[in-house]
Amino acid sequence: MFEESSAQAWRLRYGSEPPVGLPELDRLTAHRSVRKFSAEPVPEPVVQGLVLAAQSAATSSNLQMWTLVSVQDPEARERIALACGDQQQIRDAAWFFAVCADLHRLDAAARAAGEEPDALTTKEMFLAAVIDAALAAERLVCAAEDQGLGTCYIGALRNQPEQIREILGLPDRVFGVFGLCLGHPVDGAEIKPRLAQPGVWHRESYQAATDIEEYNLRMKTFYESQRMSGDHSWAARSGRRCRKGKISGREAVTRWVQEFGLDLE
Repeated sequence: MFEESSAQAWRLRYGSEPPVGLPELDRLTAHRSVRKFSAEPVPEPVVQGLVLAAQSAATSSNLQMWTLVSVQDPEARERIALACGDQQQIRDAAWFFAVCADLHRLDAAARAAGEEPDALTTKEMFLAAVIDAALAAERLVCAAEDQGLGTCYIGALRNQPEQIREILGLPDRVFGVFGLCLGHPVDGAEIKPRLAQPGVWHRESYQAATDIEEYNLRMKTFYESQRMSGDHSWAARSGRRCRKGKISGREAVTRWVQEFGLDLE
């Protein structure tokens, strides 16, 4: 798939030379989002292995508060793609998964055992379920990339959650957190620069000052290489993305969560 060494990835992520003794973690450091997939299938036993990897991730108190819903039917894929901002990779990927925070299964299991799971209405349990889902999905992604596959997370699964709920038949207390495309990559997706490590790795205590301008300059070069138009400042782009009205209707997520039987306390 993608063959950059960890040293090459360091240069592309940070725009500087790697430290002496950097370990070789190329399967992890060469990650990028893939948005163009070939028609080559990914056999089900491979996917079963990837789900094994996902289920091997850490999970809060072994509660396993997440579920994958794979969607292979072309008509359903089309509906999901349109609900997610008309993203072609959802149609083209060998496999598409909806990654869900799932408190329904735990509720049913607890009640069957004679327990009253009244804490499932707390924000803590919903947060733990979202974390569980993210940890499992990232473990699956790492395993997929180790097998030479490409992946792309789809945050737009939250754009129209009521449509996703209907398409997937999700019961109460199950919420689609994000989608995940998986398949054989064919595009030339590039490694994207990241903030320098001191921006995210603070030693002993939080350091409020981060050199954003240095990163703005590196991202400007990346945007230009990708023929991305408009303001080339990462800070400005990100700031606009954080404004109400710019997150594709997802500011209503609290209402959707409540209507899905997750009336959080």
